[in-house]
Amino acid sequence: MKRITIITILFFGIFSCKTDSKKTDKLNVVTTTTMITDLVKNIGGDLINIEGLMGSGVDPHLYKASEGDVTKLANADIIFYNGLHLEGKLVEVFEKMGTQNIKTVAVSDAIDKNTLIGSEYFASNYDPHIWFDITYWEQVTQFVVNKLSEAVPSEKDTFKANGDNYLSQLNNLKTEINATINALPKEKRILVTAHDAFNYFGKAFEFEVVGLQGLSTATEAGVQDVQKLAAFIIDKKVNAIFVESSVPKRTIKALQAAVKSKGHDVTIGGTLYSDALGNAGTVEGTYIGMFKYNVNTIVNALK
Repeated sequence: MKRITIITILFFGIFSCKTDSKKTDKLNVVTTTTMITDLVKNIGGDLINIEGLMGSGVDPHLYKASEGDVTKLANADIIFYNGLHLEGKLVEVFEKMGTQNIKTVAVSDAIDKNTLIGSEYFASNYDPHIWFDITYWEQVTQFVVNKLSEAVPSEKDTFKANGDNYLSQLNNLKTEINATINALPKEKRILVTAHDAFNYFGKAFEFEVVGLQGLSTATEAGVQDVQKLAAFIIDKKVNAIFVESSVPKRTIKALQAAVKSKGHDVTIGGTLYSDALGNAGTVEGTYIGMFKYNVNTIVNALK
């Protein structure tokens, strides 16, 4: 029996046994990825109880819910997840929750699908890494404000104020990021990473982005992929490539070795946060801090 089927059975078993004792004065919110957890915390503040399923360094493409996670989901008033099949192993559970009076919200629904980067190689036919376009994240912010306001209408003014404050921070982030990136000549804006998580970043900031693996880390890179990318790095005179915090380093190290075997050198420019934020309590543990860290790491390595 597939694991997702087991998880679904666990969910409905727990749901059927739970009572209204879960109800408190605050809205019980469950989120999936760390980026969404950070966003909803900024908007909900002290008005919500929030539990994130995934922590730092967790790959949402491969994430499998535990029985403890299913309990959290069953006790939620509202669940925020990315959608676009980013959380591939949880899709079936989320789809079935609507029949059990638990509201599930895919934050990607905030975005016009016609503007997304398409992909015939990903389950949703769209690149799900929408948080790497700050403009998209602004749209998601307003979307979450609206959803929380619908859930707790009496607190809509507070949610709006928190949302407006966060939107101001995101606007400042765009200004700072653009200033940093403008210091890097366009011919040096070639970003080579472990997997294709940065396409929206590349589109927004005029980078050519190449990932060794596909959009999902479930797709393994083969020898031919490594050799082809090594030739690209040499041809384009790329001087730095990057590992990712949520992806094993071995693929990028293999790429570095392949370049060296052809008589060229490429450095590992640092670790980027792609599908998860940094550790809680650190600057990189916030969306804004993560974005600044990534951009500074990329620009400093490629200069």
